[in-house]
Parts: sequence; structure tokens; C-alpha cells
Amino acid sequence: MMTLVIGSLVVSAMVPKVKQAENVSRATIVVGDLRTFAAAFDAYAQEKGGWPAESAAGVTPSEMSDRLGTTGWQRVTPLGGKYNWEADQMHGGTRYRAAISISEAAGAPLEVNEEMLLEIDRLLDDGNLSTGSFRTGVNNDPLYIILQ
Repeated sequence: MMTLVIGSLVVSAMVPKVKQAENVSRATIVVGDLRTFAAAFDAYAQEKGGWPAESAAGVTPSEMSDRLGTTGWQRVTPLGGKYNWEADQMHGGTRYRAAISISEAAGAPLEVNEEMLLEIDRLLDDGNLSTGSFRTGVNNDPLYIILQ
């Protein structure tokens, strides 16, 4: 009986640590994706003198199909939702010339988890969701600003 009690105490103490490690892992994947995608969009803008046209969540901008491929861009993100190219769009009263958001899409609901968003912000930016290049946009969708 004592072994069972001690075992259950150890397991209950480990569950939060495992959950935290899972959140860090998922956040790290999103950060890597955002950096990779932002570099591809920035390279396009440098070469072409402008940004690709706006596209819907999970839809690869046609100008970027050879640079992004479809697998990474169109898959469901570790947060749920899909990546969304935002060209010259308003978010919270501010217009951004180039940004990547994660938005809800058909078959890909987005679960807004502030703890997860703060972890992404901590890894990618300044740890504050209302400042810097990683913020929350319309509907609290995560938003990575490439150019304001």
C-alpha cells in the first residue's frame, strides 16, 4: 500500500514537468517555423522588391510555392490552426506590411493558450505579447511581424 502511495505521489509531481516540457517542445517547433518562413518571405521581398499577395490560412501564397513548399506551411501547427500570410493587413488598429499569423482554418481549430504564446514569445522575442515582433492579433491569433 505504501509503495502505491509513494508511486502515485511521484507520478503526480512529474505530470506538470512533463506538460511544461511538452509546451516548450511545441513552442520551439513554432519558433523554428516562423523564423524559416520569415526568412523565405524576406528573401522574396529583397529579390522582387515587394511582398507576395495575401493568402488565406493554410494556403501557400502562389509566389512562394517554390520557396516554402506545401508540407510545412499547410500543415496544422503545434498550436492548432494553420499558418497565414498577412500582407498589408490591420491587426488591433495597426497596419502591418508583412506578417505571419496562425489562424483557425477548416479542420484546424486554434486553441489560444496564453501560456504557450508566452513561451513562444520568450523564445522568439521579448516575452511580452503586447510588444515586439511576436504579438497577438485579431481574435488573439498569434502574429509574427516581419515588417510594420
